[in-house]
Amino acid sequence: MGNGFGEKLRAERLDRGLTQAELGKGLYSPSYISLLESGRREPTADVIEELARRLELAPKALEAWSQPISVSDAEYVLAGLYARQAWDLRDYPLAATHAATAAQIALEGKNTSAWWNMMYMQAECLIKQGEWQECQNIMEHLLDHPMAKESAGLGVRARQMLAAAHQGQGHLSAAVEHAMEAVRLCEQLPQGSTLIIGAHRALIGALAESGRLEEAWDFCQSMNSQVDEKSMSQLAGEVAWVIGNVAFMRHDYPAGITYHEQAAKMLSPANDIELWARFNKASAAVRLSSGIVEPETLSAIERAELALSIVGGNKTDQLEVAFIRARWLYLTGDIDGAVAKLREIHAERESLARHTSGEVSLLLGKALKAAGEAEEALQYLDEAQKDFSFAGANDRVQQAMDAVLEIKLAQQRAAASANVS
Repeated sequence: MGNGFGEKLRAERLDRGLTQAELGKGLYSPSYISLLESGRREPTADVIEELARRLELAPKALEAWSQPISVSDAEYVLAGLYARQAWDLRDYPLAATHAATAAQIALEGKNTSAWWNMMYMQAECLIKQGEWQECQNIMEHLLDHPMAKESAGLGVRARQMLAAAHQGQGHLSAAVEHAMEAVRLCEQLPQGSTLIIGAHRALIGALAESGRLEEAWDFCQSMNSQVDEKSMSQLAGEVAWVIGNVAFMRHDYPAGITYHEQAAKMLSPANDIELWARFNKASAAVRLSSGIVEPETLSAIERAELALSIVGGNKTDQLEVAFIRARWLYLTGDIDGAVAKLREIHAERESLARHTSGEVSLLLGKALKAAGEAEEALQYLDEAQKDFSFAGANDRVQQAMDAVLEIKLAQQRAAASANVS
C-alpha cells in the first residue's frame, strides 16, 4: 500500500484537530496510529473502515485510501500541512489561503473528501476572523454537496458551523434551526462521538442567546450524558463550561459556580491559551449578567484580558472583552468610566453580532440613565430594542422596553411634581 494511506490518514486527522490518542481512543494506541501514519504498519481492511468511520468520511472515500500516493496527493498534503501550521500559529488569514489552495488541488484531482475538508477548514479560518457571511457562503455550498447528504458526520459539521455563522451575525432563529438539525443528525452517530457534543454546544448556545433557557438546560443534560470517565479532560472541561453558562443565565448560581470551577480545573492555558481566553471571557460575562460582583469575577476578567493580549484575537473578541470590563465598571458604581468605555465600544458596534450590539446599547442606555442623561439614554434603549428584535431575542426586547418605561415614568413624576410646586 505504501505511504499513501498514512499521509492521507494524518491529513484527515489534522483536518479535524484530533490527536493520535483521540483518533484511536478505546481501540488503537497512539503508537499504533503513529506507525500507520509513518507507513511502518499496514492497515487491515477492518482498521481502514473503522478509522474512516471515526473520521466521519463518506463511504466512497474509502476507495481512494488504497491507491498509491500521486503528485497531486503530495501537493495537497503539503498545502494542508502549511494550513495547519498557520492555524497553530493563529495566523488565520494565511491558514485560509493555504486551505483554499489545498481545496483547489483536491478538486482538480477529483478527491472530493479532501476538497470538502479543506473548504471546511477555510470556513473555520473565516469564522475565527469574524467573517461570518463568507463562512456562511462556504458552508451552505458544502451542505448542498452530496457528501454531506451521504455522511451524517459531515452533515453535523456543516450544520454546526452554519449555526455559529448565523449566531455571529445575530440571526438567532436560523442558528437554532441549523443546530437543532445537527443534533437530530447525531442520532445516526456512535455514542461518545465528539461531534455529538459539538452539535449540542451549538444548539445550547443559540437557545440560550435566544432566551430559551429551559430548553437549553434540557439539552445540557443530554450533552452531559455523552461524557464519561474515559472522556478527554479538555472535552469534559468544555462541557462543564457550557453547562455552567446556562446555569448562571437561569440564576442557578451555585450550579454555575460548581460547573465553572470544574471547567477551570480541566482546561489548561498550557494546552490551549485561546480556549482559556474564551472560557474566562464567558465565565466573567455570565457572572456579570447575573449580577455577581466578587473577586473571582474580576480575576476571570483579568485572565481573559491577559490571554487575549497573548493570542491577539479579532476585533469582535477585543470588543467583547472590553464590554465585559465596561459591565464591571457599571456594576461596581464607576458610571463615568462605564459610559466612556461603552461609547468607545458603541463606535465600533458594526463588528459585533446584532444581539451583542444590542447589549452594548442597552447597558449604555442604563449607564446614561444613572448619570442623569435621560434623553440620550432613551435613544440608546430604542436602538437596543431594534437590535434585539432583529436578532429574535424577545426577552431582551422586553428588558429594553422596561428600562424605557422606568425613565418615562420618572419623567412623568418629575413633571407632575414641578406642576404641583
